[in-house]
Amino acid sequence: MPPRRKLSDLDRGRAIGWLQDGVAARQVAQRLAVAPSVIIRLKQRFHATGRVQERQRSGRPRVTTQREDRFIQRQAMQQRMATANIRQRLQATMYHQH
Repeated sequence: MPPRRKLSDLDRGRAIGWLQDGVAARQVAQRLAVAPSVIIRLKQRFHATGRVQERQRSGRPRVTTQREDRFIQRQAMQQRMATANIRQRLQATMYHQH
């Protein structure tokens, strides 16, 4: 099963506009290449909150930035067999770039 595709804020706004213009949820889903359930949940959220943005999720907040994530991924791919502590290298690299 392919990963879920998230709708951008623009696509969410378009979907609500189409729904308000009377376009069926299934047609909106086809236009945006998502499952109809995605559009139905979006419609329900919009009617309940008046907003199209996703609600903040619970759970532990992220510790690394996207830039740090890319660095970690690059290091792991370049040195697949290395046992060095990537976190130490990450901190050293980020410290020297500032």
